[in-house]
Amino acid sequence: MTDQPVKTTPFVNVHKALGAKMVPFAGFLMPVEYSGINVEHQTVRENVGIFDVSHMGEIWVKGDKALDLVQWVTSNDASKLKPGQIQYSCFPNGKGGIVDDLLVYMYDSKKFLLVVNASNIDKDYNWLVSQNKFGVEIENSSDNIGQLAIQGPKATELLQNLTSVDLKTIPYYTFVTGNFAGCNDVIISNTGYTGSGGFEIYFYNRDAKKVWDAIFAIGEKYGLKPIGLGARDTLRLEMGYNLYGNDIDDTTSPIEAGLGWITKFTDSKDFVDKELLLKQKNVGISKKLVGFEMVDKAIPRHGYNITDESGKAIGIVTSGTMSPTMKIGIGMGYVPTALAEVGSTVYVEIRGKLQKAKVVKMPFYKGGIK
Repeated sequence: MTDQPVKTTPFVNVHKALGAKMVPFAGFLMPVEYSGINVEHQTVRENVGIFDVSHMGEIWVKGDKALDLVQWVTSNDASKLKPGQIQYSCFPNGKGGIVDDLLVYMYDSKKFLLVVNASNIDKDYNWLVSQNKFGVEIENSSDNIGQLAIQGPKATELLQNLTSVDLKTIPYYTFVTGNFAGCNDVIISNTGYTGSGGFEIYFYNRDAKKVWDAIFAIGEKYGLKPIGLGARDTLRLEMGYNLYGNDIDDTTSPIEAGLGWITKFTDSKDFVDKELLLKQKNVGISKKLVGFEMVDKAIPRHGYNITDESGKAIGIVTSGTMSPTMKIGIGMGYVPTALAEVGSTVYVEIRGKLQKAKVVKMPFYKGGIK
């Protein structure tokens, strides 16, 4: 049995030189931690951290009917976007599930950039091609584009040293293209996956080392540290953000996943699974994704059973951890709708014992900033 080949990002040697623990993730060799997950987590909450997210996918949709294709394949209403705006959305899969969740970057009605999950790049590209009844150009540029996320309350102050673009004029879920660290055509984006503010920087791979070195050359006085996938996961979970493959997948609908807010049933928009999802919205669903905090002293983990008081399994923990900020066990999972109300009591089966938990409103971490 041979190991599957693993891709690398432009920063693989940098990570190794910094002593990162490297692991295969979504087909890439990625840093899971450098100095420790809890330390890295608090660095982002209190100062600023840098994440290599070059494994993410970038797919261009271009042409006279680019908007028509984006409208058809995504659940959100892209017709509401103006140039420079970004939208969180998902691809319904035609069977009530989700192909992927994604970010839609609008340049104009004839040009969009879709940023997708690393594990789904080929699947998403093939899905777009299969749904392209509009004759638009679909270009997978994932192998040519690098991306860094610089996150934390000091991110803006640090990055402003490296660009003439006024970062304070880039509101949440918008982007600009400009010069950064002496490199042209860099996308500077304000979305974030941590709840602690900051920006994402997209650049050609040829500029990767120049961008990284420029950020680190001035980063020390801001407390900058490299951050791995481990802390990225605990940070996003404290904010209640979904992770594809854990909390959402091809078997979960956006309505069940609490993504009704990105599923727009307007008369002017037709999209994959519209009728099915509208029925779910109107008739109701049998299960729902919830957040829960442990009442008993225990840590929920992905795959653990969620049970009722009698020990009957009613769901599965989709994501779980010990919150580095709040020092309690937190998690997400699908439960019957009757137990999805905030305040409901559920149990997590951990090593044969039922540990009490309560359903709470997300985000878990209330100090998040945009």
